[in-house]
Amino acid sequence: MTQRKAAILILLATIAAYLPALGAGFIWDDDSYLTTNPVIIQPGGFHKIWLDHTATPQYYPLVFTSFYIEHALWGLSPIGYHLVNIVLHALNAFLVYHILKKLGISAALAAAMVFALHPVHVESVAWITERKNVLSALFYLASLACYLRYDSPPASSPPQPKAYSLSLLLYLCALLCKSVTATLPAAILVILWWQRGKLTARDFLRMMPSFMVGIVAGLHTAWIEHHHVGTGRVDIGISGIDRVLVAGRAIWFYLGKLIWPAELIFVYPRWVIDRSQPWQYLFPLGAIALLISLWQLRRRIGRGPLAAALLFGGTLVPAMGFVDVYPMRFSFVADHFQYLASLGPIVLITSACAQFARSRLSQLAITPILVLLAVLTWKQCGIYESSKRLWTDTLHKNPGAWMAQGNLATCLFREGKIDEAIDLYKENLRLQPLAPEIHYDLARAYVYKKQVSLAIEHFQLAIQQNPAILKARIELAALLLAEMNPEGAIFQYQEILRTDR
Repeated sequence: MTQRKAAILILLATIAAYLPALGAGFIWDDDSYLTTNPVIIQPGGFHKIWLDHTATPQYYPLVFTSFYIEHALWGLSPIGYHLVNIVLHALNAFLVYHILKKLGISAALAAAMVFALHPVHVESVAWITERKNVLSALFYLASLACYLRYDSPPASSPPQPKAYSLSLLLYLCALLCKSVTATLPAAILVILWWQRGKLTARDFLRMMPSFMVGIVAGLHTAWIEHHHVGTGRVDIGISGIDRVLVAGRAIWFYLGKLIWPAELIFVYPRWVIDRSQPWQYLFPLGAIALLISLWQLRRRIGRGPLAAALLFGGTLVPAMGFVDVYPMRFSFVADHFQYLASLGPIVLITSACAQFARSRLSQLAITPILVLLAVLTWKQCGIYESSKRLWTDTLHKNPGAWMAQGNLATCLFREGKIDEAIDLYKENLRLQPLAPEIHYDLARAYVYKKQVSLAIEHFQLAIQQNPAILKARIELAALLLAEMNPEGAIFQYQEILRTDR
């Protein structure tokens, strides 16, 4: 099949599978990223995207530039943003096909189709905020393709040094979309080792500029996460050996969801990590044992399985728990964390199936699997229709998801179902008593019910648990003024000025 026909097939199949996402709205933090973000919706905000590291929830300027351009084109109509995400995902799948063909993998199209249609990627595509995933992957894969063109040009073509520069530029663009792409230089080295069976000093020297840029980007993102996103004010609850236990378990979790994508949840149950339980050590020890076995068997079964395992685990490293990221407050895993990492197992398993089934039979065998994946993706897209449906689905599958419960309560509050919202907020506090956001939301509900003393109590609890929650101080100060307590209001305003310096 020609590349043009493959591109058309991948695009049509992806759009068909993700068609329900075109009717979806905005969910969860789409507001802070887009719909209520001043740098996007107000004039004159473009320069802040690039020059002010705290003007956006995370410093990913190319992502917010794409939102800025789209807002100028179709405002806050969600269909445009969803369509762009879907097309970007299809382009990523085509780049996977192109790269695999370049590497001489016969099951290139089948692997690209599995990547395009696998339901574990719905979270990255149907959630507008995860533009950072699909856009960063586009630059990541394009950078990889350019580097392979530079390092392994066709026999009939001369060396192409421009391809190296272009690869580095595209890699920088990927980092400006999401710093998890910093793993690309290591991934390239793994691919080169798989191809040749060895690496040279020249290979490492060529990767040094990319490694340096990636390290700087990673450190910058860690600083932003700590000081701006909020991990510095939140105890994720793991340290030392606990992080190894989380990482080992996460690897097997993600692999399991790739092989058997059942019960996909927006917020998975947060594991209880207990270093005193011997069985919890089986996960990291099993992962290490697998890598050792694949290394020892590489001459019998080939280098492919070990390369796939290294690509999978290596790409997951930033989301394994070794570095605190804010979503780990709710769960140690999330589907969108393995968007790029999934390529290793997908390519390995698809290629193994193709070799086993042989030629045309493999194409016939893969068709029902692709249809099943497309149906599962279609179904999974439905839960992203609205925030209320997303949180209802999450609580149905994970009743202990306190974050989902709080957000569902907020949906009810916006619908005017105040009493139902208050009941959910109270239950939410029972599940997670140390949650300033819940106290803040409950206080606002009590303000609406004109239960002033309860509102003041919960505003104060929110501030006590997180002194930097300025919105609680602002609303508490206004409430105290209305209650003829100017001294209390002045104190809150002074604290606002002191905190916001």
